[in-house]
Amino acid sequence: HTGITMRAKDLVSSSQFYSLRLQPGAELIEQLRQFIQVNHIKAGWIASVVGSLSSVSLRYAGCEWTSLIEGKFEVIALGGTLDSQFEHLHMSVADETGRVIAGHVMSGNIVRTTLELIIGELCDVEFSRQHCVLSGYDELVITNKEG
Repeated sequence: HTGITMRAKDLVSSSQFYSLRLQPGAELIEQLRQFIQVNHIKAGWIASVVGSLSSVSLRYAGCEWTSLIEGKFEVIALGGTLDSQFEHLHMSVADETGRVIAGHVMSGNIVRTTLELIIGELCDVEFSRQHCVLSGYDELVITNKEG
């Protein structure tokens, strides 16, 4: 069992990109959800990010709780998938000493000076989530866009 549910040719899609700047005080997930809704993005991903946060809200691997820390943080990496109902994002940030922490992005990440994002969209497929009996979580499902 390879775990592959679609053939590679079924996953081919054209793409387009959006640029977005979040201003100081903006909350990351709230702004991404609004942007996805306004632009009707059905299958998106974070292509690039640079910026800083004053509050970082992450769930660490295997933990059930959210860790919220305050300070001055540089965003090192942000990656994941976006659809009209859900986002699955992981982020790495560095504090003022260069110490890096990372985890699953939760609500409560507040922009300090700027957060500059490039968001990619696959134009010919849609993302959704369905419960996976193997992982126990709602996991990504990719379908060809109708029409």
